[in-house]
Order: sequence, then structure tokens, then C-alpha cells
Amino acid sequence: MSSGKRRNPLGLSLPPTVNEQSESGEAAAEEATATVPLEEQLKKLGLTEPQTQRLSEFLQAKEGIKCVHKKTGVIMARKLVHLEIKPSVRQQIVKELAVLHKCNSPFIVGFYGAFVDNNDISICMEYMDGLSLDIVLKKVGRLPEKFVGRISVAVVRGLTYLKDEIKILHRDVKPSNMLVNSNGEIKLCDFGVSGMLIDSMANSFVGTRSYMAPERLTGSHYTISSDIWSFGLSLVELLIGRYPVPAPSQAEYASMFNVSENEIELADSLEEPNYHPPSNPASMAIFEMLDYIVNGPPPTLPKRFFTDEVIGFVSKCLRKLPSERATLKSLTSDVFFTQYADNDDQGEFADFVKATINLPKLNP
Repeated sequence: MSSGKRRNPLGLSLPPTVNEQSESGEAAAEEATATVPLEEQLKKLGLTEPQTQRLSEFLQAKEGIKCVHKKTGVIMARKLVHLEIKPSVRQQIVKELAVLHKCNSPFIVGFYGAFVDNNDISICMEYMDGLSLDIVLKKVGRLPEKFVGRISVAVVRGLTYLKDEIKILHRDVKPSNMLVNSNGEIKLCDFGVSGMLIDSMANSFVGTRSYMAPERLTGSHYTISSDIWSFGLSLVELLIGRYPVPAPSQAEYASMFNVSENEIELADSLEEPNYHPPSNPASMAIFEMLDYIVNGPPPTLPKRFFTDEVIGFVSKCLRKLPSERATLKSLTSDVFFTQYADNDDQGEFADFVKATINLPKLNP
């Protein structure tokens, strides 16, 4: 997994990792932090505003800005987090950014530093020129199964690194937090230690979609099983080209693949007994969608258009009961995972990403 040595392409002065500090040193540092201005705390993470220069804005609502580090020429993505800097929030944000700073995995987007800018926190991350998979999906409609296989390997390895090496859960797995680049790399971004940073970035739940597991919507504690549900839901979305809640019907799949309904054979239904689907799935109200996630059947894939391997893989991720859901370890031995895990050739996927970069979105 991790080599223990953090990436530092900017030649910055990095703060000591948790393992490099003594327990007494940690306690003293935490006590001192409470009285140190946020600006000073963030400076220890290695990056300040004078070191960056705006090149261009990307993504919607000006959430992301492409920057270059003046001294080294390293291109990075700068994300603005709009915050009311309350002391309790400030301390948690700094702790979470410090955790990001020590991550060192080829499946996690690199973190360069953070600084305060006009009462916002600017977070500077590794720039991924292919952007996020939700944007890619809007350009190509659906992703081929072979590419979803590569994505599955990267995400499972990224989640495993966070859990085993950094001792945190992602908490916000979804296509918009899976980034790709023209080298064919796939990396996770936007995760937090406790969810404080994610909540501040307003990314946990916005408007029309939720990737939360059923148990989270009923108030249960967050576990790695919750991340696995979100992962499975994301894979189905990448494969069929739409957010899979409610689960597509036989008729919708027939329309999607331009075949007759009798040619669509769904995998064994896990439909809940006595559940009545919404009358108009296309315009579900938010409470209907949340009710569906908790009480309705999880999405399944049609057998003719997808292999048994990927159908089985996503089914294991989308079990309604967390105790029946796959674990990260079991996913790594699944046949769908192993057939892509041993293939290090990123060339074909890299070519695919390059081809999508300048494509317009199919849907606005």
C-alpha cells in the first residue's frame, strides 16, 4: 500500500505525520491550535495565496479553479469552501485537511495545501484533466463495462487505502468524486474524517440525488458498508447512464437498449414485499426518492447487455442489509475485480479520457 513517504512535488515544508509526533506532542499541539488563527494553521499545510496564479475556471458555479504553482509550474485544482469560521468548525476543518495532507496513494487525489482567501478556504489539489466521471457520463451517455471494471479496481483500492492506512471512511462516494486524467488514472477526492468538511462543501446531499445507503437514511451509524452501497449505486449509474433511483423497469431498459421488452431479462429481483413503486418515477419528489432507497428494490442490470460478472459484483454491493453486503476484502477476490486488477495497461482508458475532454455534454 503506502510507502510511508508522502508526495511533495512542490518542495514544501510538510508538517510531521501522526506517527512522527509523540502523544504528548499531539496533545500540546491540539491545545495550542485552539488559539492560533486559522490562517496560521493553514500555512503549516504548505501553500499560500501568493504562490498560486489563476489560469482558468472549470466546473459549474465557479467551484473549481485551475491554478499553477509559480515556483515549480505544477498545475493544480483549487476548490473554494465557503465557511462561517466558527471555532469548532475551524478546528475540525484543519484536522481533516491535515489528514488529506498525509495521504499517499495512486488512487487518491493529491493534496498540496490550503489557505484562507476572503473568508473562504482554498483547497489546492492535484489537477485531473479528465475531470469527474459524472461529467464524462454526460458526454458519452454510458461507460463500457471494461472501463467500469478499471474504475471499480481503482475505487476499491482507494477505499481500502483510506480505511486501512489512514483509518477513515470516504463518506461521499459518487461519480462526481471519482476523477480521471489523460494518463488513464482514476482517483477519489472529497472525503472527510468526520464529514465536517464534506458538509461544509455542501456535497453530502444536494437536491435531486442521494447516494446514501438505506441504513444511513434510517439513522444508523456510518460504516464501510455504507461506502460500498454508494460505490455499487455509482457503478450502475456509470453502466446505464442515469442515476439508478428508482431502479429502471423492464420497459425502460428496453427503450434504453432499443429492443423489445421480452428481450430484457433482469437479474433475480430483490424487490421488497408490499412495496408500491412511485406513480411517476421521472418526477419523484425528494421524500419519494428517500423512501424508495429505504423501502424499494435496489437496481439490477439486464442479463443480455451485461456480463454475469458485473451483475453479480454490483448486486453484492447493493444488498439492503449492511450485514449481507460485500466487504472491501471480498470485492478484491470477486471475479469481476480480478479480471481487471491484473491488467496494468492504462492505454485504452487513457485514450478514452483524452477523446472525451473536448466533447460537449449530451445533456445540459
